[in-house]
This record gives sequence, structure tokens and C-alpha cells, in this order.
Amino acid sequence: MALLEIRNLSVSVDDNAILEDINLSIGKGETHVLMGPNGAGKSTLGNALMGNPAYEITSGNIYFNGLDIREETADKRAKAGMFMSFQNPLEVPGISLSSFIRNAITQQTGQKIKFSQYRQDLAKNMELLNFDPSYKDRDLNVGFSGGEKKKAEILQLLMLKPKFAILDETDSGLDVDAVRTVSEGIREYQRFEDGALLIITHATKILESLHVDRTHILVKGRIVESGDGSLVNEINENGFEKYMA
Repeated sequence: MALLEIRNLSVSVDDNAILEDINLSIGKGETHVLMGPNGAGKSTLGNALMGNPAYEITSGNIYFNGLDIREETADKRAKAGMFMSFQNPLEVPGISLSSFIRNAITQQTGQKIKFSQYRQDLAKNMELLNFDPSYKDRDLNVGFSGGEKKKAEILQLLMLKPKFAILDETDSGLDVDAVRTVSEGIREYQRFEDGALLIITHATKILESLHVDRTHILVKGRIVESGDGSLVNEINENGFEKYMA
């Protein structure tokens, strides 16, 4: 049984059809990449999967762990083990990065975590991401650079260990060193047992050191091609032009 099964999914935003008849199956432990030109609908798919109410599902179904979650709210999807890192992470004044993550873990698991173990895990993962440890006590994303916001997103990924994670343009606006660091964090998540990924991107740099099981090309709201990881190399060499007709 697939961890995530998307069947004939169509999505509209403000009565404008964005996605049409999307079918996708992602198994436990698999990494899938969704690529396509700007405006293809990649982020729309991620938001629809996470239950963003601004994205209306007009037809089709989404199954997660065998259950139809089409009508479930975003918070229930998160508790079930879904996670999404955003292209433009929001600033949250008044709550520190550390407190935010700790509260999220508690909400996800329904159990309080030992502070000593939490602090140890947080320090280890911040070191992995080359993330200044003082940022754990700063308000979430407030005054963070673009790279620091993306590191904070990957830090949440590593601490929450979701069953399924959607990474939406995580490499957007990052320099070469930051892309390498974020990629290392994603590779660390791939080591978790059964953790599955949908990486949404229009670039390929972040994928160079990652194992990719399946690649999908989205153009004008439709998946027009699917293949293995070698499809990433083809896009890197030739772009999306052949799929744009």
C-alpha cells in the first residue's frame, strides 16, 4: 500500500483551475521530485495536499496511510504525520524557534518530551545544519535571512521526523554553500526509516547529492512525464522546452 495516493486530483484557486487530473503514488521511504517551469502549479499541489483552505479540490481524492484525507483540516494532516516546508516561511513574533518546534512535537505525538533529550537532539541537528545555536532562542524567522529561514524549516523536518514531507522550493534564493547544507539536512531525513519526500523545485542543484526514486514533470497543471532519477539529469541538460508543447 502506498503511503500517499493521489487519484484524479483537480484543484482550483479563486475559481481558476490550476491542476487537472493529477495521479501520483508515493511509497514509504521513497523520494519523489516534482519539477516544472514557474507557474506550472507545483506549489498548488503541495498546498492542496496539506489542506490549505485557499486551494479548492474540485475532484479526486487524497489517501494517506490508506485513509481519505480530502476533508481533513491542515492540523489533522500534520498530526497524522504530514509536513510541508514553505517557499517563503512566515515570521512568528513572540515564540522562539525552540519553543515552536517543541510545541509542534508535543502536538504531533500527544506526549510531553523530556527537555534534556530534546535539547540534545536540537543541538545535534543545528550543528548538522551549521546553524548558529543562538537562533534557537530567537523569535521564529523574525530577522532571519533567507538561508536561515530555510535552515529553520529543515531543522523542523529533522526534529519532527514526519512520515511524509513536502519541500516546496527549499533551495529558492540560497547560495551554493546554503544549498549544500540544506541538502545535507534532507539527506539526513532520508536516513529515517520509512520517511517519504516530495521535493518541489524548478532547479536541480539541491538534488545532486540526494537519492531520487521518481521524477515527475508538471506543465500547465498536468503531469506530462514521469521517470526515475535520471530524468533530473535530462532536465538539467535540456530544460523543460520539449514538454511545453
